[in-house]
Amino acid sequence: MAGRARRHGPEIVDGGVVFNLWAPTARLVELLEIGQPPRLMPRDDDGWCQLFSPTAHAGTRYQFRTNENLIVPDPASLFQPDDVGAASEVVDTAAFRDSILYPGRPWAEAVIYELHVGTFSQEGTYAGVEARLPYLRDLGITAIELMPLNDVPGRHNWGYDGVLLNAPNARYGRPQDLKALLRAAHDLDVMVYLDVVYNHFGPQLNYLHLYAENFFTARHSTGWGPAVNLEGRDGAFAREFLIENALMWLRDYGFDGLRFDAVHALKDDSERHFLIELAETVRHQLPGRRVHLMLENEANQAHLLDRSNGQARYYEAQWGDDFHNALHVLLTGENEGYYRAFADKPLEHLARSLTEGFAYQGEVFPLHDAPRGEPSGHLPPEATIFFAQNHDQIGNRALGERLSKLVHPDKLAQAMALVLLNPHIPLLFMGEEAAVETPFLFFADWTGEAAELTREGRRKEFSHFKAFSTPEMRARIPDPCDERTFRASKLDWSSIDHSPASAKFRALTTQLLTIRREKIVPLIKRGFVSAQRKLLGDPGSGGIDVRWQTTRGDILQIVANFSDHPLPLPKMVAAECLWRGLAVEAGALLPGDITVTLAEA
Repeated sequence: MAGRARRHGPEIVDGGVVFNLWAPTARLVELLEIGQPPRLMPRDDDGWCQLFSPTAHAGTRYQFRTNENLIVPDPASLFQPDDVGAASEVVDTAAFRDSILYPGRPWAEAVIYELHVGTFSQEGTYAGVEARLPYLRDLGITAIELMPLNDVPGRHNWGYDGVLLNAPNARYGRPQDLKALLRAAHDLDVMVYLDVVYNHFGPQLNYLHLYAENFFTARHSTGWGPAVNLEGRDGAFAREFLIENALMWLRDYGFDGLRFDAVHALKDDSERHFLIELAETVRHQLPGRRVHLMLENEANQAHLLDRSNGQARYYEAQWGDDFHNALHVLLTGENEGYYRAFADKPLEHLARSLTEGFAYQGEVFPLHDAPRGEPSGHLPPEATIFFAQNHDQIGNRALGERLSKLVHPDKLAQAMALVLLNPHIPLLFMGEEAAVETPFLFFADWTGEAAELTREGRRKEFSHFKAFSTPEMRARIPDPCDERTFRASKLDWSSIDHSPASAKFRALTTQLLTIRREKIVPLIKRGFVSAQRKLLGDPGSGGIDVRWQTTRGDILQIVANFSDHPLPLPKMVAAECLWRGLAVEAGALLPGDITVTLAEA
């Protein structure tokens, strides 16, 4: 097979399968194909090992043996039926490609519903998600975002400590079941996004460093250990591996977009940053498709969200943590942890996020004592994804409480109206539409030292919070590696389906999403040219008056009162009232009120 193009993972060809492995720091590599004798894999000067097997086919199970003693799965495995440490399975993902592509939907129409496959349904499977798609469609959801599917050790995990990035977790079903979920969603005109993690690998059963040491670099470090090597000659292999992973999800499975986790931890001093190469390659390889690329980026790098002729050059949007953090402070009064950076002037931070995307645009960030962010006022509202809750903001709490456990129902409704009726892209976390109180806890299924380190790390993380300042208080924090923690996080659909309180809040969510579809989305498509903001009452706990103007001259206005007393109602545009949460009495804006008006040109 000399002269064949190198690629990661198995490649089905006429008459068999070509197996590939990049193992630059292994002395020798053997293919262990189940049912066949071990075969030595030829190796080139770059560390690429490649072997054609005429006996292999889709469904064949195999492993690699390095240096005559270490047996490992394929790091580019496409499926692990028996967990990450066992044999890999050859899968023909190219056969999943649809002859007639789902066209997707314009980014302006995106209403994202984030979910964890293992806890969304009682079954914890792709089929369990598929069964609820009509419910989500009828609610007004236009896109579901699946938390990471890459395989991890054990029975349950959030997915952010992936070991085998190309292998969808077998606990949720086979690859064919995942493809069936996407086809079912597309039949209902619901897009499907996937959260992917490229900044680190999980702590257990990750063997890459033993035979591909150059995949990681000591030049940079992250909060999870050595950084993935994205620089120089060796870094080219890691870059290629990650870009191929993105293309596989988008091209073979048909995902409509990807959310890239914590990209600020992708350390790269190359002339062409990995994130730029990734976005440009995806755009080039998938022309004509509506592919939406999203970032989680603590660095607030506005240049990655730049537009050209109204279209995203690289990434459609970034998760708007600044908006969330300011809103959370206003709703709950909490000021510990990262909320400390927003507790000084939460109204100003919230209003600036609404009108300019980021609250921090180069100012000194108190938690880091260093500048954070880039100017973002030139970006359109849809370059930021806003939410009142997500997996991080709930699950990173010690007890995994949702807002429904922390604030009065009136404030919960106010937050929902603000998230859904502003022109930024909204995201809901599973169950939020029905104000469920089911916690979403941090869970994993580590064993041995990794499990103990996770338990202790979790307790240490909250030791500086008043509520967990003593060992006795910290003992209340659920054990992440106890299966009961995972099971406590499963949505209670009997409550969602039958509780009067859930039904009432679900009706509110549906009503707001109808208004968004009919009134807000057309404004986004026209394009906004300016935004203005004013603070009402006490700068620390008053209200906001925010206005956006479209290219045509339409004006969208949102006023909201976050204080515990009435505020004078500001001058409203002569317009249609889209939403008024509470009655406006004698020109006053009542506590918890939010009023949304639209003056069409």
